[in-house]
Amino acid sequence: MYKGQDSRIEELPLEGFVVVDLSIGVAGGYGTKLLVDGGATVLKVEATDGDPLRRWSGSGAEIGDEESGPFFQFLAGGKESLVLDPESADVAMQVGRRLASADAVIWSADSPFASIAELHPKRLEADYPHLVIVSISPFGLDGPWSGRAATEFTLQAWSGAIVGLGRGAPDRAPVQVGGRVGQFVTGTYTAIGALTGRVNSRLTGRGCLIDLSMLEAIVLSLTYYPVTYHDVMERPWRTERALVLPGVQQAADGLVGMACGTLQQRQDLYVMMNHAEWIEDDAIMSRPAEVAPLIAEWVAERTVDEIRELAIAFRIPNAPVADPSNVATLDHFEARRVFVENPYGKFLQPRQPFQVSSFTWAAPQPSPALGAHRDRFGPVRAHSDGASGTLPFAGLRVLDMTAFWAGPTSTHLLALLGADVIHLESVVRPDGGRLVGGVSGDVDMWWERSPIHLGGNAGKKSVTIDFTTDEGRTLLERLIETCDVLVENFTPRVLDQAGLNYERVREIRPDIVMVRMPGFGLDGPWRDIAAFAYSIEDAAGLTWMTGYPDRNPLEPSCIGDPNAGMHAVYGLLLALEHRTATGEGALVEASMIDAALSITAEQIIEYTATGSILTRQGNRGPDAAPQGLYRTKDVDEFGRPDSWIALAVENDAQWGALVDASKEVPEFRDARFAAAAGRLEYHDEIDKLMQAWCEGRNAEHIVDRLWSAGVPVAKVMQPHRQIEIEQLIARKFFEDMEHPVAGRYRQSTLPFTMTGLPERLTQRPAPLLGEHNDDELKALGVTDDDLRALEADGVIGRAPAR
Repeated sequence: MYKGQDSRIEELPLEGFVVVDLSIGVAGGYGTKLLVDGGATVLKVEATDGDPLRRWSGSGAEIGDEESGPFFQFLAGGKESLVLDPESADVAMQVGRRLASADAVIWSADSPFASIAELHPKRLEADYPHLVIVSISPFGLDGPWSGRAATEFTLQAWSGAIVGLGRGAPDRAPVQVGGRVGQFVTGTYTAIGALTGRVNSRLTGRGCLIDLSMLEAIVLSLTYYPVTYHDVMERPWRTERALVLPGVQQAADGLVGMACGTLQQRQDLYVMMNHAEWIEDDAIMSRPAEVAPLIAEWVAERTVDEIRELAIAFRIPNAPVADPSNVATLDHFEARRVFVENPYGKFLQPRQPFQVSSFTWAAPQPSPALGAHRDRFGPVRAHSDGASGTLPFAGLRVLDMTAFWAGPTSTHLLALLGADVIHLESVVRPDGGRLVGGVSGDVDMWWERSPIHLGGNAGKKSVTIDFTTDEGRTLLERLIETCDVLVENFTPRVLDQAGLNYERVREIRPDIVMVRMPGFGLDGPWRDIAAFAYSIEDAAGLTWMTGYPDRNPLEPSCIGDPNAGMHAVYGLLLALEHRTATGEGALVEASMIDAALSITAEQIIEYTATGSILTRQGNRGPDAAPQGLYRTKDVDEFGRPDSWIALAVENDAQWGALVDASKEVPEFRDARFAAAAGRLEYHDEIDKLMQAWCEGRNAEHIVDRLWSAGVPVAKVMQPHRQIEIEQLIARKFFEDMEHPVAGRYRQSTLPFTMTGLPERLTQRPAPLLGEHNDDELKALGVTDDDLRALEADGVIGRAPAR
């Protein structure tokens, strides 16, 4: 229960929503945690020995006499636990009794119950037609790769995330994004899928199957529309690895991150460092051997605070690089009280990743004792046989005042699922996503050619209004009045100064749901600092977990944006559930930093519970050995000896399969390697043997040989080659677009398929700037004469103001 914004006692939005959890692992655990936070009842069905995460510690610390470790306590707080034997003859019937009275089920392919035919998602869809079913698997339930072995590490390799952003030093192997972020973002999509299915059930009277692919979630979260980029630009985003400068540097008292995404930011950096002469030689940043020592020396002479004060004054994106030992002490996080104590496990954990004005979150709840809840029987859920033929969010009108990637990726998902999304820009300040991607300013209509903008805005409309003018402000308020949802990701001062905070927006449209996505939140000392993915990653600990253990960490430079976008979507869906029940709107504060802290929770939990500092391991992982990249004899598509395969062995069965498949390496049969502990201890030795075996073979041969034996393995793909992956082709993950300026290209869609969705999701390509001014503004009563006057005055338009 919570106290609503108008002082009435209300229910949490998902009160009465009953979910049976047949998953194990982080993705299912985090997805169902988000559902519990929203008020759902989650019954976790466990095998006799419990979810493996119960005994998990990222540092290897002993759990001791406690039944569950702190990370499990965080993920499972507030859930219920039922123990069933997967080998029992009546296990399907036992689960079925609970499913009959549930609303949804979460299933994962690695669960001990996954091999039971009666509990397969497609069978559940037939036998329990009222259920919303979310299945989590590496590749999806259908397609030529369905059922093949994979880990997050090998999925990152297949997606192109490992090599695609040029992450890593040229003299070393490319490097993964650390911290199991792919599992967390898949968990966020799990929660989104469950609520999308809930909306769909209200429309159709029956359940649906949402088939979530972790590969596709990683593609959308760790790569920047690389297929669209390659199609439009006729070249890859990156062709080689290079350390980003200035990047992460060692200051006098800690690590600090700075990044320059625009020419102006680079030039400001040169002036800040007292090297204005570099402005005449901007290519200096492409000569790291020359400039990197100068940057390192300048940073080393100053404290983190001194550097940040200068960088903020020069408007250069920056942040301290947080690690588990310092993240909770950063002044911004202390002021916002983003970490709370878990009283049951005596550790700190991040609060919920967004705040909703219509309710307050419950305090952390205890995780369930194994098998503590035996009876979860309610009335059998009914269903109808009708079908609406309507997309889940059809009729939802969204005013999208976002830019770059974090905001547009959230509203893009809504547009694909039927929402009427109006992307608001101005000719004075077009979406910054139109300005990135390497399109030259002397190309005709350059602002319509950015692959980043095209990828994140398909299916939307475009209206331009300069709301800094009196006429524009009046026009915008009339447009707001017609919308159910407003989403924006300016720094807080922009809308505050325009007088368009939530209080004013609610006066215009009382039941509106307003989603604000500031980088660092609506309050706190960093509130007005512009944020980009890399600064969010630095401050949240994502950077700390990425890179080589013997060098400064590396920014992922990707996950900070889409992770924020998907958490914003989930927060929006909760607020819409509240509005459906009560008729009331809400303010959703979905800051990028809170979303990032939520998926780095394991670091602060482990540190405050055990004193251990989790850190980057290069391409190794916490639960696999061997795990790494191994160079093959191929040359890559750019003619370099830079071709790799990714391998991850998570259990003894996979190790045995590897040993049998690589019979030319008799040393693998050494008794020291037979158990997981030995493989961890002698990882370096195994790496040398594995590298020697791979370097004489081509990647295609290695992957065919090991994968067919059941070993998780992958080619380290260039991301623009995603379109060649037969699994993505079979699942129709990409759709062909025809844009009037950019031409033909392929567009990524959703990471899940869903019962009842049409054959094609993307109804139109990204809109031209101001393309829908006439239609949308005339619907507000604006006349042709008014439109001409507004355009003459620069209030509206179809090209950036010069």
